[in-house]
Amino acid sequence: MDSTFSGSGRILARIGADQKKQSDNMAQFVVVPPARLPADVLKALLEDYASRDGTDYGAREFTLDEKCEHLRRQLDAGELQILYDLDSEQWDLLARQAAEELLNS
Repeated sequence: MDSTFSGSGRILARIGADQKKQSDNMAQFVVVPPARLPADVLKALLEDYASRDGTDYGAREFTLDEKCEHLRRQLDAGELQILYDLDSEQWDLLARQAAEELLNS
């Protein structure tokens, strides 16, 4: 079952705009391991992400619980990472490759 998400979220949108003015305002991101979050916080984070506009789960509609389970499996497999922006105090879920590119830029 493909669980590709098209809504890459606030951080990527902001980074696209910020790359033009990177010289003085470097964002500071940290990867947040899911295991370091209390279960209720992780659940709320996944529910928030899964209910955002712009997420695409394919031709079949999924319940919020199913969407959260897909996200959880991708986090557990290392396919997704939770990134936290220290400057804006916002978080997002990103594909591992996108997160690595962001952290290495």
